[in-house]
Amino acid sequence: MLDIIRNTLFTILPWLVVLTVVVVVHELGHFLMARAFGVAVDRFSIGFGKTLLSHRDRQGTEWRIAALPLGGYVKFSGDADGSSSVPDAEDLDDLRRQIIAKQGPEAVKRYFHFKPLWQRALVVLAGPMANFLLAIAVSTLLLMTVGEVYMKPLISTVQPGSPAAQAGFQPGDLVTKVDGRSIDNFVSMGQFVQYHAHRPIDFVVMRGGRQITLTATPILALHKDPVFGRPVQLGQIGVRGDGHVSMRPLSPLPAFVHGVGQVYDTVDITVHYLGRLLIGRESGDQLGGPIRIALTTKTITQDGATVGHTLAQHSYGVALSLFGLIGGISISIGFMNLLPIPMLDGGHLMFYVYEALARRPVTARVQAVSYRVGLALVVGLMLFATWNDLQLPVLKILGGHVS
Repeated sequence: MLDIIRNTLFTILPWLVVLTVVVVVHELGHFLMARAFGVAVDRFSIGFGKTLLSHRDRQGTEWRIAALPLGGYVKFSGDADGSSSVPDAEDLDDLRRQIIAKQGPEAVKRYFHFKPLWQRALVVLAGPMANFLLAIAVSTLLLMTVGEVYMKPLISTVQPGSPAAQAGFQPGDLVTKVDGRSIDNFVSMGQFVQYHAHRPIDFVVMRGGRQITLTATPILALHKDPVFGRPVQLGQIGVRGDGHVSMRPLSPLPAFVHGVGQVYDTVDITVHYLGRLLIGRESGDQLGGPIRIALTTKTITQDGATVGHTLAQHSYGVALSLFGLIGGISISIGFMNLLPIPMLDGGHLMFYVYEALARRPVTARVQAVSYRVGLALVVGLMLFATWNDLQLPVLKILGGHVS
């Protein structure tokens, strides 16, 4: 019983907190942009299923918490459901007649589907953008308070026969640019190299007071996953830094700029990985699902709980760890929703592009087929990610062990 309680505290509750925060911010992005354009909103729901708590505000929006806390949605007036699918021309005419008959001609302009196309696109785009802004805010605050892990980008050793040795790297080289970007941290350089294997990268180094450009192509090598203990393939060029690691807090403006850069780099790495995955040059075992997120949450929460000696210090460590995880998950949710898959925000934007070019919405039949295909893709991806999770060497949930 104690094991179940402990694992619940370290796994399920933190996982639900992280998921809820990220989803609420995403839906708030849609909601606030819709309100800014005067769109009537019927419901803002956290979770699905049976209503546990609800409140209706002065604008007529029902705010509710539902029994299944695995997502959420915003339902605009006139929507058939929470997906805000685009009605075709015939359905729009029917909806317009119903609104005029019940509420008068002036009410039409408050409905989402009768808003100008650019406003609808911004409402849809606001959800993923809210996730990216949350990630930037989280990163900025952590960089200002805790700081970044810092190591001077000074090369101490070069592995013989490695890509770095072949490119001409030497001990004592100070790296100043990677792929055209200025850097001052060996950690940042290492992260870039890890996720750009088999791609030539230009490095600018200072050697004896001169700038020299060296080109190295990272190769894949096995590294131990710090969370799950299994081997993962990451890029490396075969160099080491001087080993002097410290935490470096940043002032507000540099922290913000660095936070934006971290979000951009994460999206760039994800796009690069998915591109290589599609052409068969990358393994799909890096894709993780809800089980992996839960296990990561548990590990991070447990690590955070080891901070300090008092309950207040432990709580601070847990909160700080979950805060950082929220930023990472928020980027993933924002990026995933921008994929051009029907059912997702990117799918809506894809339909809007067609509407802008054809001057009419996509037909209901095409949408219906597209949503089925989109549902199949999303479910298939989730099943594949979950299967990957189940292949972890040691799976520990609620005290259970699966090899």
